Amino acid sequence: MQRIHRLFEIDDFSSLKNQLLIWGNKHQTVVWLDSNNHKKSNIEGVLAVDKMSYISSDYMNAFEHLKEFINSIRDYAFGYLSYDLKNDTEKLSSNNIDDAAFPDLYFFQPKKIIEVCDQGLLFKYPTHLENEIDTDWKAIQNTTKKESVKKTFDIQQRTSRESYLKQVKKAIDEIHKGEVYEINLCQEFFAKNAEIDPLDTYLDLNSISKTPFATFLRMDDKYLLSASPERFLQKKKTILTSEPIKGTAKRENTPEKDAHQIVALKNNTKEIAENVMIVDLVRNDLSHIAEKGSVKVKELCGIYTFEQVHQMISSISCELKLNIHVVDAIKACYPMGSMTGAPKIAAMKFIEKLEDSKRGIYSGAVGYFTPDHNFDFNVVIRSIVYHQTKKHLSFSVGSAITAKADPEQEYEECLLKAKAMRQVLS
Repeated sequence: MQRIHRLFEIDDFSSLKNQLLIWGNKHQTVVWLDSNNHKKSNIEGVLAVDKMSYISSDYMNAFEHLKEFINSIRDYAFGYLSYDLKNDTEKLSSNNIDDAAFPDLYFFQPKKIIEVCDQGLLFKYPTHLENEIDTDWKAIQNTTKKESVKKTFDIQQRTSRESYLKQVKKAIDEIHKGEVYEINLCQEFFAKNAEIDPLDTYLDLNSISKTPFATFLRMDDKYLLSASPERFLQKKKTILTSEPIKGTAKRENTPEKDAHQIVALKNNTKEIAENVMIVDLVRNDLSHIAEKGSVKVKELCGIYTFEQVHQMISSISCELKLNIHVVDAIKACYPMGSMTGAPKIAAMKFIEKLEDSKRGIYSGAVGYFTPDHNFDFNVVIRSIVYHQTKKHLSFSVGSAITAKADPEQEYEECLLKAKAMRQVLS
């Protein structure tokens, strides 16, 4: 589909980003992706609003439906893949509680795309909407937001502390049996009768987290507010890149203590082992779709610092084989190993037995396809899921369980990862 490109030069990116998102949230279908000036993302920010066409699906043949959709529109597509698309990749099931009730897969072809780039604001509109560009640009510049009043509500744990510790011990027992050697175990926090302003909550979350794959997603009354630091998979021309995170340490309040945390994480043998296991898993996933000999580990166990935590991140790349469809490339690597464990299938089966709630969009992926079949997807972690009509809110956190895991320490890691979400909701 033909799109008109119009560029407006701007000086103050920070305030305009907020105005752009406030204006965007007036639409019923919205995806906003923000890199927060991190170099890991290949965009500064992009907003996609309103749908010309879309696909909403459960997991049955979901990847095939998505492939047909991408082929038919020959245009940009923004949306998400839920964790439960695992059931379309293997003979698996998802039978736990699912109060959020998001579709397993959702993508839309946007009417309007506005990209924040080095030169300014780039409008990418269909030719028949060209006359709306100037009107929208003026509206964005004049957009302001009314202050909202926070309402209090109780956040509950789906899994009690005692139950979680028992789950970790069961996971360790399973590892000792030799069926699996790493399990990513997650737990859900939720609230009923929760009334929040989704946009304000996202802006608060992003202001204290500033991660490279931040996301605000809206589908009518369903919202995802994400401060994700992790890339699942990116395609640039023929090169695929995955950047799994395994290894977390909290920030400290003095430079000396914070520097000590970085050194301690860098030399933590347990965290290194977790990361290397997932790197091996990603290498194996990519090998099925890569040109022979092209799978490379570009960075192993690099330490990156964010507002709330230090993270251990690796980077693996390959050259995609000719004639492999982009959706098939994603399917071959899905779900991401950092959220399953290894071996992947055995870990996912055990996860379903241990966890108390269906993951849904959590530990799935949000991102976009371009008309020339490039793509970029994050990992949905450090995220709040909100169903406005049902007034249901939830967020989940997890950690990787290995043979050397200490249940109490794993629980503390979960609380550390939940800190930012709790803070913006309190």
